[in-house]
Amino acid sequence: MEINDKVAFITGGSGGLGSVIALRLAASGANIAISYGQNLAAAKEIETQIIAMGRKCCTLEMNQRDPQSVVNSVNHIVSELGAVDILVNNAAWNAAVPFKDLDALTPELWDRMHETNLRGPFLVTRACAPHLRKNKMGRVINISAFIGLSAEGSSIAHATAKAGLIHLNRCLASALAPDVTVNSIAPGLMEGTVMFEKISAEAVEAGRQRAKLNRHTSLEDVADQVLTFCRAESVTGQVLVIDGGIVFH
Repeated sequence: MEINDKVAFITGGSGGLGSVIALRLAASGANIAISYGQNLAAAKEIETQIIAMGRKCCTLEMNQRDPQSVVNSVNHIVSELGAVDILVNNAAWNAAVPFKDLDALTPELWDRMHETNLRGPFLVTRACAPHLRKNKMGRVINISAFIGLSAEGSSIAHATAKAGLIHLNRCLASALAPDVTVNSIAPGLMEGTVMFEKISAEAVEAGRQRAKLNRHTSLEDVADQVLTFCRAESVTGQVLVIDGGIVFH
């Protein structure tokens, strides 16, 4: 698909990865909508950079745990930019709870992680689906994580939500075919993200040593792959792991 003048909606577009994806798609000619949860200042900074590129951009606060907030946000984007051609489900939330400490993984934490990281992408995709189908060339890219394919990570709830997102990706690829392609990227630990800043130096180094390339996931590599999935005409239902070589599939 030709990206120029298409409208791309990046959820969590004010964060580390989301902002890189938004700027990458804008640089390729797309007009951009980004949602944010709390950080309005960061969202507006990205908006300023995108407009400086000569592209259109709108920012909006969205709670993807709230179905009405999701519907209102999609309606706002269509009103402002005229379409939703590309959806990048990037927004996520996490809290660290050791796997063995089952008591600390409260129902409230479990629900928030699953509602944000799994239910949320479904709600956003469902709201965008009529617009994505309109020109029979829509694109959905779901940002999962390599822990969705491996029993590890910051918490069981986070790992299982990301695993669910990987299977949701396949199910949506079937549901939206042939008008919309749906693919997923499963990154490893990414420098420049909020999660990375919360991890100890020892854990960061241990992760680096596990990777065959002796490095963590590049935000730019993930953003480039988002662009590749947008352009691809015959790829759907796929999950690409970008983790420096920790997990081979």
